[in-house]
Amino acid sequence: MTNSIYTAPVYKLEELNNLFIEMTAKNCNQRCANCYINFPLSKNVKDFISIDRIKEALQDTKYENLYCIYLTGAEPMTHPDFNTILRLCLKRCNVCICTNASFLNEKKVRFLKKVEDERENQNENQIFFKLSLVHFQEIENDKIRYRGNYRQIIFALKTLSRYNFTSVLSIQNFYKIDKKEIIEQFNRIFKEQDITNTDIQITVSHPDYNDENFSKPSSKTDCQYGRILCQNGIYTCPFLANDYRGRTGSSFKDYSKTIMAETDFCATCSKNNNYIFTIG
Repeated sequence: MTNSIYTAPVYKLEELNNLFIEMTAKNCNQRCANCYINFPLSKNVKDFISIDRIKEALQDTKYENLYCIYLTGAEPMTHPDFNTILRLCLKRCNVCICTNASFLNEKKVRFLKKVEDERENQNENQIFFKLSLVHFQEIENDKIRYRGNYRQIIFALKTLSRYNFTSVLSIQNFYKIDKKEIIEQFNRIFKEQDITNTDIQITVSHPDYNDENFSKPSSKTDCQYGRILCQNGIYTCPFLANDYRGRTGSSFKDYSKTIMAETDFCATCSKNNNYIFTIG
């Protein structure tokens, strides 16, 4: 008889290429049924990150090889200083806005294109968008997300495409559909909706991989190339933002480069064997 002792895999930050900024932990204008955030009963939550906190992080990471800054949340575009923060981050590197798309109407997208065009060199940093769905059929999608989510995302993709923005459509594959079919169905939808899909990247992840056997380290996890800045510290990834198990330090002046992948969220990343939050 042998005793088996489980040891969680250890991941090391190889290089800080991706900086996630939690614009707000609890402020969102929607309530998706599948969201991993535990929202309070009240929607009136004022927990926005300060601009000074972001400026400090950008200064502390000035020698890091940042490729992209991700503005995330809950819903990042609820931040009252969103436009100022976007401009600030865009001066440093590419910016990806991870949004539920509810703010992406024609007027807002046109304004964001104007912000991107303020660059002195048009080949410099770009604005990307990351949007999420769970199914290519409206009814099946809205069962898990919220009513109207599917149409909102398709409208946003159509508008962003018209202004030549690059978007990432992240599919959380709750229905366990073959990846090839998912991509084929969305390409069909893009064609029907006159969406230019050359600037839309489709990624598929499996959100239910939270079983106990994930001791083999994955070669592609977000924590190997990124960290998330929250108002109260630095954390491993957006899944573990404000979770003591993912805390790596108080600031980028002094933070841990290694983490113990011991949570169910870590199992999800490990079993997918691909990036969950990072684009590209």
